[in-house]
Amino acid sequence: MESNCVDDNVKLCDFVKKEGRILKTVDAVFEDIESFEDCKKLCLDGNFRCHSFDYGDIAEKVCRISHHSMNTLSHIKEPYLDVPSSSTYEITSCFNVTIDCRASEMIVKVKASRNFNGKIYARLNPNSCVNDVTRSLEFELQLGYQDSSCSVSQEEPGKFVSEVVIQNHDQIVTTQDVGLSLRCSYTLKNYTVSSNLELAISGRIPALKEETAVVPAPTVRLRITGRNGEQVASAQVGDPLALRFEIFEKNSPYELFIRELVALDGTDSSEITLIDEHGCPTDQEIMGPALKVNGSGQVLTVPFDAFKFPTSDIVQFKALVTPCLPSCQPAECDMNDNFGLERSFTSFGRRRREADIDQDEMLLIQTIRISDKFETESKTDAFKASEGGGTSIAKSLDNETCSNIVSLFIACGLFLVAQIVLIGAFVYIWGRQKQNKSDNVPSFNPYVNSAFQR
Repeated sequence: MESNCVDDNVKLCDFVKKEGRILKTVDAVFEDIESFEDCKKLCLDGNFRCHSFDYGDIAEKVCRISHHSMNTLSHIKEPYLDVPSSSTYEITSCFNVTIDCRASEMIVKVKASRNFNGKIYARLNPNSCVNDVTRSLEFELQLGYQDSSCSVSQEEPGKFVSEVVIQNHDQIVTTQDVGLSLRCSYTLKNYTVSSNLELAISGRIPALKEETAVVPAPTVRLRITGRNGEQVASAQVGDPLALRFEIFEKNSPYELFIRELVALDGTDSSEITLIDEHGCPTDQEIMGPALKVNGSGQVLTVPFDAFKFPTSDIVQFKALVTPCLPSCQPAECDMNDNFGLERSFTSFGRRRREADIDQDEMLLIQTIRISDKFETESKTDAFKASEGGGTSIAKSLDNETCSNIVSLFIACGLFLVAQIVLIGAFVYIWGRQKQNKSDNVPSFNPYVNSAFQR
């Protein structure tokens, strides 16, 4: 049984091209359609459920749409006309996508036209922000604004954007997959809230002076620097570096604290947590605690030695930063030092209690290129050796060349001498053999009869 009633307007559909044939009869014909995309839109926005269309095959700028496809025409004999240069486009699957913009996250909800097997994930984080779907018509993906694994960026205050992919295959990306750009916009304005309760006041109340002040949220930036605060664009493994969090406005009353600082490689296949949800370093040998710079809570620095992942020379840092008034209470962290002794230290990255958490947290991201130090050193040593020993190398090559030439002449001379000796010996032996043959031949006198000789 088939239902051709129109449902929600679906615009994300995948079409497959059937070449060399068109339907004999269709449901609707439109003339003077300017483009292929306009014809496709007529099929998607029709007043019945369109399953196939063709464009420009029977005449120029003519669009034909039908509720039939190959699957619904199996019982009809020869429903198609064979036209070599024609094509029919049939819908294989459609997705109806809606976005639910909430206070701390955006949720993308997808309704498929058939059972879907695959996954939906954030385009920049396919491994850490994903929802695997098995034979389902409806599925969704939650992207938290404070979740560093889902790559939701803030274009400007109140506007959040992200990109997701609906992938039909569980492992590979194909042409049937759909990419979506999501956007949630919020109106950030000050509102006066009042009630309808009326209070009757007897007598006159003197007016008091009233002042109202609005403290704007600070602008926080993250930089990768050296230990002295100088900007660093690239580094080698082991270089002393620091992550520097600072409020851009110098007169801002806010201070900062940091939590959930993670490092990711350039391919989104590996990540490591450097500062946990409590604001404490997870490994002192990799990264130290967040410290104030010059006693100011508006600038925090996190020292570390440069490191990289095996799969990439790109290291990306992500951290959640929250401004607080009037000051931030640091975290008390207990860790073992290099001698195995437990010691306590403070880190300005404390996670506040759940009741104190608001939506003012910011996600900061910064990237640096870090190369292997041993590769750089080997190249540098080779370069220095070629510079410092260039003369001696050239001399040794010249001496070696001269020695080879002399040896060649000597070898040629010895070869000629040997040939002459062999030729001389051959002539001498040949002459001796010829002389011996001439001595052994008996003498013959034609005038003497050998019979009378005694």
